[in-house]
Amino acid sequence: MGHQLGDTSTPARLAAPGEGIGRDELALATRNHGLPLEALRHDLTPPGLHYVLTHYDIPYVPEGSPWPLTVTGRVRRPLRLDAADLRAFPRVTTRVTMECAGNGRALLSPRPVSQPWLVEAVGTAEWTGVPLRLLLAEAGMEPDAVDVVFTGADHGVERGVEQDYQRSLPVRVATGGEPEVLVADEMNGAPLPPQHGSPLRLVVPGWYGMAHVKWLRTVTVTDEPFTGFQQTVAYRLRQHPGDEGEPVTRIAPRALLVPPGFPDFMSRTRIVRPGPVTLEGRAWSGTAPVVRAEVSTDGGRTWHEAEVEPDAGHRWAWRRWRFAWTATPGEHVLCARATDADGHRQPLEQPWNRGGFANNLVQQVPVVCLEAEDS
Repeated sequence: MGHQLGDTSTPARLAAPGEGIGRDELALATRNHGLPLEALRHDLTPPGLHYVLTHYDIPYVPEGSPWPLTVTGRVRRPLRLDAADLRAFPRVTTRVTMECAGNGRALLSPRPVSQPWLVEAVGTAEWTGVPLRLLLAEAGMEPDAVDVVFTGADHGVERGVEQDYQRSLPVRVATGGEPEVLVADEMNGAPLPPQHGSPLRLVVPGWYGMAHVKWLRTVTVTDEPFTGFQQTVAYRLRQHPGDEGEPVTRIAPRALLVPPGFPDFMSRTRIVRPGPVTLEGRAWSGTAPVVRAEVSTDGGRTWHEAEVEPDAGHRWAWRRWRFAWTATPGEHVLCARATDADGHRQPLEQPWNRGGFANNLVQQVPVVCLEAEDS
């Protein structure tokens, strides 16, 4: 009997009680990487420190290879655009905080078995490219257009389904100005690195990372909702396998703390000395601007207002916050949480879903403050 795709592509599952990280999750964790939390100090994340999640393989694109982008489907004038064609359109640069939808998954119980993120699947970069709405206007969408589908060059199999990576956006989002979706070819002022989608990727400010299709090849306008795997099977908020679930879309508010002091190598427990310690970090939200950041030094029992930097005009990027703490000898658990203008605030207890998506549980950072040295 011949082999079938399902023989090598396992269904989604939850870890059994007490089950540790398996070789399959470890293999994913070595391919993908998060942001070292000390790098939150950078306003713009260097590309090598920005989080990376790649579903399949990173396509090999030799330098100088042609990479035409096609715009097709329910349009009056199908387009086939090379790099020079794209650079003839007006270009914009937008600072965007991008976060993986599965960030925090490994902290859930029971744990969905997949990429085992803690809290580091995030980064902020300046992306430069052509507003998608201009390309769609040039192609001339038909009045019955419903969705815009984006196809990347990365190809693989997931839960028995062979596929190119594809996602869609409703027409109103694809053609909107807040956020303005980009077809980007630069990251932080340089050509896209291979792991970040070179030579073209989609950037959807405010949306979780699954929407930012990398290695973009085709834009297809459809007259009916897209029902591809990554849209209607993956990236849904489900309690049970048979649930239709709600789609994962906008980034929930989150604050992260730069771990203070210095770390133990294995446990990552932080060590500080008694006295003044400046706690700092970043806060962001894809649903509304962040208006508040709070810090707890006792594991979330009490909270203190942090100082949030003024809005610098980067609506879709994180904001720095700071708090002055006087460390006293003993053990402490530091926490930070964000609140946005719509009143959404990070929870102390995380609502659970089978995919481990949109988990914005408050971060906890264990700290040991040493005894004061005798003078």
